[in-house]
Amino acid sequence: MLQYVIKIAVTCAAVIAVTELSKRSTLLGALVASLPVTSLLAFVWLYWDAGDAGRVAELSIGILWLAVASLPFFVAFPVLVRAGMEFWPSLGLALLLTAVGYAVMASVLRRLGVGT
Repeated sequence: MLQYVIKIAVTCAAVIAVTELSKRSTLLGALVASLPVTSLLAFVWLYWDAGDAGRVAELSIGILWLAVASLPFFVAFPVLVRAGMEFWPSLGLALLLTAVGYAVMASVLRRLGVGT
């Protein structure tokens, strides 16, 4: 149980840090948010739970490919907001675009035998 409390506390602290830093400087917040904090935490937690560095390496490769699929979100969202679309519809549309990107990338990766 203590293990889950530690995981939750560290993960929450990372998200709160990005939010608080972004209030002071969007560039600094973006810098911290762009760090692979979530991935690093997942690597540590997976290794802690499974003790299998090979599984962590496979997770890393999967993240690499899916990160490529998520890049359109970071293009679409600011373009939509700057074009005058409200925040929530912009966010929703950008997320929908990202979901399509993930689906396409997952299909390609399955055909290539990655992550099976």
